[in-house]
Amino acid sequence: MMNDYNTYRFTRKENIKYILQGTVVIIILGILFYQSFLGILFLSPLIFFYRRSRTKGIINDRKWKLNLQFRDGILSLSAALEAGYSAEHAFEEACMDLKLIYPENSLVLNEFRYMINQIHMNITVEKALSDFGERTGIEDILSFSEVFSTAKRTGGDLINVIKITSNIISDKIEVKREIITLIAAKRLEANIMKIIPIMILIYLSVSSPGFLNPLYHNLIGVITMTSFLLCYLGAYLLIDKIVAIEV
Repeated sequence: MMNDYNTYRFTRKENIKYILQGTVVIIILGILFYQSFLGILFLSPLIFFYRRSRTKGIINDRKWKLNLQFRDGILSLSAALEAGYSAEHAFEEACMDLKLIYPENSLVLNEFRYMINQIHMNITVEKALSDFGERTGIEDILSFSEVFSTAKRTGGDLINVIKITSNIISDKIEVKREIITLIAAKRLEANIMKIIPIMILIYLSVSSPGFLNPLYHNLIGVITMTSFLLCYLGAYLLIDKIVAIEV
């Protein structure tokens, strides 16, 4: 059974890695905002949210990587159809072309091999593509699957339809790549903005140790620092949403 790209399970090594990273982040925040062990315990549930954010990031990265590779796959598939191969054999030809571009364990090669095996087991191409699209949840793959199924079912000009669809999807991906390149500098600026409040607190704590004392170990100080922390976390999430580009 192939992977569901909407979920991701950490390996044992990854689990330890991200739990340790989350713990370090929580300790830093607990010391800077509360200067107490109880503050660190209070923030400890954030480790779960940090781990979940890393999971989401890995899922998005895998989907984007597969989307780029799928673009090459459907272009090879379109070329095979134009060369006169049937839809079933076109996948085998496309897989051979992909072997020249990507390593054996690449996402797209694994998926194309799986679809070829399904076809050999008398599962229709449309069903194999539909299953692929549902497992990935990637809009381009779902759209291609629907167009392919409709063209094959209605007896339309499959070769021309697939060629046009492949070009549209390829152009869309290229636009997204250009946008990502253009905003790379803004992403860097956003990441710098995320750490500036923390760096300010570190600077004040080191350069003027007693300056922030009124904000620690008393009710008003705890409420104030908690408010600052919530604002900081809210701004952190807002920055991530602003720089997240969907095409």
